[in-house]
Amino acid sequence: MDKIFTDKVRITLKAGDGGDGMNSFKAYKGKPACGPDGGDGGDGGSVFVMADENVHDLLAYRYTRKFAAENGERGGSNQCFGKKGADVVLKVPCGTLVRDAESGKIICDAYEDGEKIRLLAGGRGGKGNVRFTTARRHAPNFAQKGVQVKPHDVILEMKVIADVGLVGFPNVGKSTLLSKISAARPKIADYHFTTLSPNLGVVKYYENSFVVADIPGLIEGAAQGAGLGHDFLRHIERTRMICHVLDIAGTEGRDPLDDFEKINAELAAYSQKLAQLPQIAVLNKYDCAGALENAERFAAAHPDLPAVCISAVRGEGTAELLDAVWRLLQTLPPAEKIPSDEFAFEEEDTWQFDIARDGEGAFVVTGGLVDLLCRNVVLNNPDSMAYFHRMLKTRGVFKALQDMGCREGDTVVVGDVEFDYIP
Repeated sequence: MDKIFTDKVRITLKAGDGGDGMNSFKAYKGKPACGPDGGDGGDGGSVFVMADENVHDLLAYRYTRKFAAENGERGGSNQCFGKKGADVVLKVPCGTLVRDAESGKIICDAYEDGEKIRLLAGGRGGKGNVRFTTARRHAPNFAQKGVQVKPHDVILEMKVIADVGLVGFPNVGKSTLLSKISAARPKIADYHFTTLSPNLGVVKYYENSFVVADIPGLIEGAAQGAGLGHDFLRHIERTRMICHVLDIAGTEGRDPLDDFEKINAELAAYSQKLAQLPQIAVLNKYDCAGALENAERFAAAHPDLPAVCISAVRGEGTAELLDAVWRLLQTLPPAEKIPSDEFAFEEEDTWQFDIARDGEGAFVVTGGLVDLLCRNVVLNNPDSMAYFHRMLKTRGVFKALQDMGCREGDTVVVGDVEFDYIP
């Protein structure tokens, strides 16, 4: 049974949370409290994507859709730092785009073999209590919690990197041609849609070489999703040129000139860039009846388009075709990475807050400021609570409460802290 070809997946990624800082004190025999010695928590692991030429599709992400880096370890006593969380590295085929699932923007293009790009950074580890000592505070009895990070959905979209793309209607001989000019061995049979996934072949041209991609057969309406074309047109977006393979003998009962116009219309409907790529017309099955007359009609209709007559089954004309392809490639710029959009995952504003009334009349404060305070405040420590109230005042929470009608004695809820408001 053929392996399922997977070239586009949506997955969920999460970097590791930062480890909490340690709240501890040195203790020796006869000296129970000799000063703070709590170490910092470790940073959470990050999520990377890496291009790997040995990976040929995205099948590894078809059934496993969630990937999370390891959380950082908690800090230890004696000022020992927590261990950093292990990273997650997603290996993908060269030429894989990573998009934000929500906006569709391009985060990066994993293009070159071995290229490693960070998608999500791990959360920072919290500070241990030893880091909060000051000239006035010699024994802080609190530590900072690690930063917690949110999961994000991304789309991995594979785009084959090839110099030449073979396009054409089903059963015109693209796979046969690829098998004759390269070491690739695609599935070949006398029925439509034999090829169900792009096939790549490296063509040796004297001491040089170039890569050819056999794209599954297109049909009319492919750009709108008909047949297999909508799924695989993306794989010729990177190609430098197109070899448009035609059944010039019309053995399928179609007019090859009409086929040529329809396929070009589909390329233009999908992308104007594809429609503008240089083309060479490959007039296949030239050894069959009716081929000569159709070839003459084609030459008259497209006098400026390079055309080569071949018989892919017999291998006739393939040398002339490779000569024409190589000459054209020499005039074209190399394929380039697709530029990334200006994009960064939106994290909650650290200082943002909202206030709402609950069913019992209490004022509930939420937002990034609350998350920050929950990480830094220890309820049973006077210094920590003083910091908590100072932040509420300096960041405008108390003023916002007054503007909403909060009066002395009203209940205010900030995260896990609930208190009576005193102006």
